[in-house]
Amino acid sequence: MSNRHLARTMAMQALYEWDFRGQDNARLPEIIHFVHKEFAPEFDDGGYVERQVKEVVLHMGEIDKVMNTFAPNWTVDTMTLIDRNILRLGIFELSFDESIPSKVAINEAIELGKTFGGDASGKFVNGVLGAVFKDMSDRGIVKQIDIEMEKKKAEQALSGEPDPTIEEQVKDESEE
Repeated sequence: MSNRHLARTMAMQALYEWDFRGQDNARLPEIIHFVHKEFAPEFDDGGYVERQVKEVVLHMGEIDKVMNTFAPNWTVDTMTLIDRNILRLGIFELSFDESIPSKVAINEAIELGKTFGGDASGKFVNGVLGAVFKDMSDRGIVKQIDIEMEKKKAEQALSGEPDPTIEEQVKDESEE
C-alpha cells in the first residue's frame, strides 16, 4: 500500500469513527491519534490525515449538499456510514483540495469503496464523483494541477513518450 493511500485510508477511518460517535468535533484529535496508533504507529504522514479530516469537517455542510445533489436517490442520512465518509473525503479532494489531481481523488475514493464498502460501493462512489467532476467541467471549474497534468501528457505525446496511466499518476501522487 502506498504512503498516500495508507494516509487516505486512515483519514477515511477517522471520519467514519467521528461520524459513528455522533460527530463530536472536540473528539477529533483523540480519534485521529487513535487511528494513527492502531493502524500505522510508525507512519509519518506529514500531517495529511489530520489536515484532510479537519478540512472535510470544516467543509462538511457544502460537501453534504453536493452529495445530496449528485446522489438524489440517497440522502446523506440514508447512505451507509462508510459510503458517506468515503464520498465526503472524495468530494473534498475533488472539489476543495487543489494539490490532488481530480482523477486521483476519484480513483482513490473508488478503491476505498471497493475495499471497505458493500458490493456496490465502488460503483456508487464512481457514479457520484463522476457526476460531480462532470458538473465541475461543464461549469468550467478546472484545478490548476489538472491543467498541469494535461500539459505534461501533451508534452509527452509530442516527445513520443508513452502516456502515463492513471496508475502511474496515482503512484506519483502517492509518493508525496
